[in-house]
Amino acid sequence: MKNTAFKILIVVMLFVLSAFSSKQKKITIYIIGDSTAANKSAKAYPETGWGMELQSFFKTDVVVDNRVLNGRSTKSFRAEKHWEPVLRQLMPGDYVFIEFGHNDEKIEKPGIGTSLSEFKSNLINYVLEVRKKRAIPVLLTPISRRSFKNGILVNSHGDYPNVTRKVADSLNVPMIDMLVKTEKLLSNLGDLSSIKLFNYVDSGHINYPIGKKDDTHLSPDGAKQVAGLVVQGIKEERLKLAKRLKKWKPIAQLI
Repeated sequence: MKNTAFKILIVVMLFVLSAFSSKQKKITIYIIGDSTAANKSAKAYPETGWGMELQSFFKTDVVVDNRVLNGRSTKSFRAEKHWEPVLRQLMPGDYVFIEFGHNDEKIEKPGIGTSLSEFKSNLINYVLEVRKKRAIPVLLTPISRRSFKNGILVNSHGDYPNVTRKVADSLNVPMIDMLVKTEKLLSNLGDLSSIKLFNYVDSGHINYPIGKKDDTHLSPDGAKQVAGLVVQGIKEERLKLAKRLKKWKPIAQLI
């Protein structure tokens, strides 16, 4: 009886240790995409990518590895060999957040722009390659530009977001519709009030001596709010990542 009890105790201890080890396993979120999410150099401040703010929403068992680069598309990110190291380092259970569109639209630039069919094919390839490594792809539509006309926000991305939605639907990929989320945020704020979310800088700034009016790239506040919208999407999609979020209460503008 003693031997049996001892064996049961050992099994229970091993189970508990295994569960504890599994719980503590770090997960990496890789982000790939364009300049709206990219890490920015000090000389670009106050321009801030939303990917720079995502880590602050997670506990220490999640590492955000932001591989986003300015000016890249689904085509150029791969062609310039930026995708290979991400794929090489991917571990089972890691995540890849894929947000392209801003530069794929630039079809006048052959090395960057993509047709809608090429954009679709490129997204599918990213998804399948991530899954082959037993990691989890998450598709994101591009964030909205601050493109108001007569007080009404208009979509400047054409059909590229719809392609992302269709790929997500056909391959059963989790998707965070950042275009819809940011359109709602900007529309609620309105034309003038939404300026604070973008890289608007008065003249005389050390990095922008003549000032800057940028309706594409984000301010620190804008980056934080957009990262918060990504977090909302993580919860809405019921990703396992949601269990690793810090306690966080959305600010009124994100609701």
